[in-house]
Amino acid sequence: MPRTLNVRVSAPADALDRFEAAWHLASGRKPPAPLAVLSFADLPLLLKTLSPARWALLAQLRKTGPVSVYALAKALARDYKNVHTDVKGLEELGLIRRSAPSRITVGWDSIRSELRL
Repeated sequence: MPRTLNVRVSAPADALDRFEAAWHLASGRKPPAPLAVLSFADLPLLLKTLSPARWALLAQLRKTGPVSVYALAKALARDYKNVHTDVKGLEELGLIRRSAPSRITVGWDSIRSELRL
């Protein structure tokens, strides 16, 4: 089953609307479809968090599969400390995960973005 992360720029009220919709679906005894959402308050925050360097990191990690931070830094030709910092931030957001004690991987098959004005 493909796993898709939905990245959005939306107000906190949108999260409450999604919760309410899921609640109503559950009340009808029909379980809601699982939905993974990462919301940002505004576009500048999203672009700061998912910078071009971090996006390249995700793409490289998806391409290589589970790998150490050191090997990832080497493949990206970036400083280990900077890659480690990016990995920690992306891990906190749930964009990457540990597959073994010293290996990291992307937890998603695709990332879909929705930007509302």
